[in-house]
Amino acid sequence: MSMSADQMELREEDIEKHYASALAMLQGFDHAPRIAKAKDVDAAPEKSSGIGTRRRFRTTTPGLVTKRTARAEGVQLIARVEASDDEDALTSPVQATVLQALRRAVALSLAVGEQFTEASGLGDLKRANLEGSLPAGKKAEFSELLAAEAVATLYVFGSATAFLLASHATEASVEIGDVEEVLADNAQLALHGALWELDQDLALFAAEDDKLIATVLAFAEALMDKVALRASTMGRLEGFTSTSWRVEEDGFTVNGFTPALAAKGSKLTMTFKKPNEVVGNHIAKYQAMKLAKMLMAYDFDRKLNPFAELGGFIFTFMGDGAPGTGKTTLIQMMAGLVADYCETAGYPFRYQNLSTDNIDSYQGKSGQNAKAFINNVIDPNVIGFGTIDDIDQLAGKRGDRQSSAGQLEITAVLMESFAGANTVVRGNCTFGMFSNYPENVDDALRQRAGARFLVDGPQTREDYIDILNLLMGKNHDIPLGDHEAFAAQEIKKAVAASFDSHAKPHEEGLIKVYDRVEADIGKLDTIAKLGTYLKGIQEADSRFTGRAIKNITDAVKVRAMDFELPDEWMEEPDLFLFKDYDTKRAMIEELRQPITVDMVIQEINRYADSEFRYADKSDEVAIENMVRDLGRTEEAKRRYAAAKGIKL
Repeated sequence: MSMSADQMELREEDIEKHYASALAMLQGFDHAPRIAKAKDVDAAPEKSSGIGTRRRFRTTTPGLVTKRTARAEGVQLIARVEASDDEDALTSPVQATVLQALRRAVALSLAVGEQFTEASGLGDLKRANLEGSLPAGKKAEFSELLAAEAVATLYVFGSATAFLLASHATEASVEIGDVEEVLADNAQLALHGALWELDQDLALFAAEDDKLIATVLAFAEALMDKVALRASTMGRLEGFTSTSWRVEEDGFTVNGFTPALAAKGSKLTMTFKKPNEVVGNHIAKYQAMKLAKMLMAYDFDRKLNPFAELGGFIFTFMGDGAPGTGKTTLIQMMAGLVADYCETAGYPFRYQNLSTDNIDSYQGKSGQNAKAFINNVIDPNVIGFGTIDDIDQLAGKRGDRQSSAGQLEITAVLMESFAGANTVVRGNCTFGMFSNYPENVDDALRQRAGARFLVDGPQTREDYIDILNLLMGKNHDIPLGDHEAFAAQEIKKAVAASFDSHAKPHEEGLIKVYDRVEADIGKLDTIAKLGTYLKGIQEADSRFTGRAIKNITDAVKVRAMDFELPDEWMEEPDLFLFKDYDTKRAMIEELRQPITVDMVIQEINRYADSEFRYADKSDEVAIENMVRDLGRTEEAKRRYAAAKGIKL
């Protein structure tokens, strides 16, 4: 894919000129740790008596370094990497891959550091400092810019390493802990500190080839996290964060402190479902089908989706319903649709689920897992679909003493990522949260779901006949009877009926509010009257805040886009998918329809119904728990009195 308009090209010659320096660092340098404590590792480990870790033969090509220049106690990463096998005298393919990636990553980081130096004015200050003519008033700025260059260089090194080795990752995993030797004096010292700590980790965790890449990847991710945290409290970084670079040779991008991810997705092994295999759940199914096609309108060159610009794109949604009503089936259907569309268009697709396996007992690790999940899905170089099944078990509810520290970490990450100060909705991905008990989800997190999908399963007689017919399969001779199979699942007809049903509220508490407001001011047919209705809802439920209004207006905009992109646009990419951004935007605008009062009322009622439903369930559960506790207390008193012979 070509570079977007806001990216600068990082040329190969600007990278390759740093190869010699990068190779020298990998061959050997001395470093005395300043923050981290040296671990009990050997500088030049031996596998067995008489067999060293260094290769017996080296190239004698003129001009190339043919011997180690570092002392025995120095950092010698090439030797360390080559020591990760069982006494083999030859460099393995895995070792060669790691060393090539590390050299490339160091060179990339130095190239970006050089660009930052010139753009920020640090280059002039460096030259003045070398000449001894640096003004005293510039010394503080000089130190701050050196620190900024150091953290930018370190982050690019970690990001490039992770990016270049991503396609070589295996199922092996390594827990290395935090990276500590993060130095910000200058770029070279910062790289020395990072490579010193990498050398330490390789000695401890990469005794075999199968753990080599896993260790380097774990180190790169931990380094990025630590550097990004350090950078959040630093200044003088505008020259790095406000500029984006792209390396065409690798497809690697530098975009501030956002990790670059390889534009590939894991091969989905889930069982896909076709839309006709989802019985009932008409609105949820319809919106999922629309959303799958919306994702495909994303423009990889502009890094933006016309739906995100025009309004109507669903970045986050929540599907709730009783167990067994079809939430998993809905996930399988949507993932299958997007995977098929992406395969037809040749787009990279990445699906990931955040599960309870990501809750970790180590402090901060759960949050890191959640952030990695978010970053994988929002990668602007892929079409992404992220799901969080059973979110009530995964994300803790603040104030709930039963929520673990790991669950609360995940809640904080999801809240910041879904509607935080730095959240950017490009329209290339969507996140679905699913729960049987949405009332147990933190209120603020639940309100970050821009759309609500009530997954209530089959409802009508026709639905139950259709699902029985579907699940019975074909290995029987039982006649269908007086029924037209799947006629009730005709999506447009069913959806229209479902939307119309929300002309009036469903929940008892909301019905009282609606009837009272309508009796006071008459038919809700103006913005002022609709606003009065919203205020009435807020008076009945204080949790109905401005964020709820935003979610409702977003849902109304989705209704204005109440059309499916034609199937042929997905089947023949040249008709739409491969058009330029402006053409796609114009084609979508032609299909947009005007917003009506009925749409607004229906979406207010749909959203408010869900909030009242959650509140009623939450209150009822709390009351039942209190009744149960009181009953236990009374029974305990009775038994205690009987045991002590006390007459109550």
